[in-house]
Amino acid sequence: MANFVKVCATGDVKGGCGKSLEINGKAVGVFNIDGKFYAINDVCGHRGGPLAEGEMDGTTVICPWHGWRYNVTTGENELLPALPTQKYEVQVNGDDVLVDLE
Repeated sequence: MANFVKVCATGDVKGGCGKSLEINGKAVGVFNIDGKFYAINDVCGHRGGPLAEGEMDGTTVICPWHGWRYNVTTGENELLPALPTQKYEVQVNGDDVLVDLE
């Protein structure tokens, strides 16, 4: 069963950028790609870098620490597909971004 939690406002995440958040003890990266919002685990699988602080290349976030690349729409690790990061379902309700943390 879905458990959507408000994590931020749509205006808090600029287009083509991410925002690092801690929600209920989980590190979550929220991304705005052309007005559509996505959320993934904000911890890089390599050395724990904050993914949402990385540069964006289309739908790919590049970890600011060592350059690992993740597709924010799927959670896929583009360098090592066998090591994806967790992707969370997102809903937008008015100006609120909600994420299912289950």
